[in-house]
Amino acid sequence: MRDPGRAGTLPTTSDELSRLLTAVRRGRVLTVTGRFREPRSLLVREIAERLSSNFCDGVAVVTVERPFGPRELRAALGRVAGMPSLPCAAPDAVSWLAERDMLLVLDGTDHLAPETLTWLRNLLTAAPGLRILGAGRCPLALDGERVHRL
Repeated sequence: MRDPGRAGTLPTTSDELSRLLTAVRRGRVLTVTGRFREPRSLLVREIAERLSSNFCDGVAVVTVERPFGPRELRAALGRVAGMPSLPCAAPDAVSWLAERDMLLVLDGTDHLAPETLTWLRNLLTAAPGLRILGAGRCPLALDGERVHRL
């Protein structure tokens, strides 16, 4: 998952990074917020890389660069390398994801439509093994969300 050409320094101390890794393992939702996209993206991708072996079904990283409704999010998940084809219909996708032990990384949460946030709320209820790690300017406002501000 690491990009060998990636440059940049993590925008946290090693103690902060340790706390964030623990927060993702123990919680359901962690959102990294801040004004600038690059440090947020760098941090959530580093967390995802370090935790990938902690989830039986791995990590799915979705970069959200344009408005995303639930259908677009499901389609993007279906295109994640190493992830089996995801059913496109909402009930099928939720039941498929409900059986997974995985980390869903959403990089660019500012572009998620309100109905996508509702879909994610329903998904978290149905999928006990799912964790969400988001990066955006604002928190996702999901139940149990922890927020780390850069």
